[in-house]
Amino acid sequence: MALMECPECKKQISTSAKTCPSCGYVLPVAVDRADATPLLTVRPSWWSCFWLLLFCWLIIPLLLALRRRYSLLLSVYPNRVSLERGWLSKETRELFIKDIRSIDVEQSILQRMLGIGNVTLSSAAAVDAAEVIAGVPGPKQIKDLLIQLREQVESH
Repeated sequence: MALMECPECKKQISTSAKTCPSCGYVLPVAVDRADATPLLTVRPSWWSCFWLLLFCWLIIPLLLALRRRYSLLLSVYPNRVSLERGWLSKETRELFIKDIRSIDVEQSILQRMLGIGNVTLSSAAAVDAAEVIAGVPGPKQIKDLLIQLREQVESH
């Protein structure tokens, strides 16, 4: 018979005792190693996280769309076009109306239905200087305005 010290009264008691005979302290039950493996382990179902996962996948594209939308600004002035790109860092490009060589508009079928498209501005001031402005509303109106401004600049 093995003996151990009672944690409460510090007297020697049997290791098989459930309580101390002197002070009545309830001893912790020793766990048998064979009984240490669980019969069942359960975690919350993925279905209980469904709304979290759904909103996560809705929020990330929303944040990417907001970043894309606010990282490009096209401003048309009477004598120049200003293109500002960037979200955290900024890059500004100025194209003078008289230097614009060509204005290209590209629209897929879906873009035509939505009234958006890509406008490409080519500049005569530099070799292979083309600026693509993707997904802008009213690309044909932008093209018409730039052609009108170019004609006004050339007539003066």
